[in-house]
Amino acid sequence: MFRPSFRLLRLPTKLHRRARRSRLFTMFLVLFTIITFIYPFYAIYKPPSLLIRYFQHHWPDVLFHVETKEKVIALTIDDAPSPYTEEILDILKENDAQATFFVIGSQVPGREETLRKMVRAGMELGNHAMHDEPSRALSDEQLESQIYEVEDMINLAYDDVGVEYLNRYFRPGSGFFSDRMRKLIRKMKYKLVLGNIYPHDPQIPYWRVNARHILSMVQPGGVIICHDRRGWTVPMLKKVVPEIKSRGYRIVTVSGLLES
Repeated sequence: MFRPSFRLLRLPTKLHRRARRSRLFTMFLVLFTIITFIYPFYAIYKPPSLLIRYFQHHWPDVLFHVETKEKVIALTIDDAPSPYTEEILDILKENDAQATFFVIGSQVPGREETLRKMVRAGMELGNHAMHDEPSRALSDEQLESQIYEVEDMINLAYDDVGVEYLNRYFRPGSGFFSDRMRKLIRKMKYKLVLGNIYPHDPQIPYWRVNARHILSMVQPGGVIICHDRRGWTVPMLKKVVPEIKSRGYRIVTVSGLLES
């Protein structure tokens, strides 16, 4: 009786090798795609600590984070004041937390009292220029003029409350800076402030997603960036602020972080 050899049922050696090479090539192609196209977006969304340390070393005059083992973190809120600012202040007060609010000058008229409430509550006011636009696109003359215009508004709020305006911080619109801007900001005796925990909340209008992002990146010396003037910021902060406090952190202003 004829018994078929199992060898006849196997693929020839050449076909085995060809199939293996094909699998390896496919795996390489997938890995290459991830590294080349997907990882850069992930690194922007969730920058690794090593990258932030490199930035802080390369641009020491720009604040990204502070090296510390103390459980302290700075909360910064851009695009203030807005119709939502007072709700944000209530959340911070309830949780014994502080923040630095970066003020857009064009949003101040009619909300001067909100600025004064922020100062009375122990918050800090930073400068975010006059308009919600990329600061890097402005000429030195335009940017300097806008910063000084907002500075006058901030000075007035501090003076009205009887608090000295000690530290001057500037966050560029859209978060991009240049060597030319850094030189100008130093000349004006401001400090550039960016951060290392940013949920991209202007583009992502889902408070749960943004809250998860922030809470997944909480670390000593971190600088959180979020935005006023969006309806989804209030529920996000209602989740984030008490959770960070429950982890034993102090939530402070930029000055509070630098002093720590």
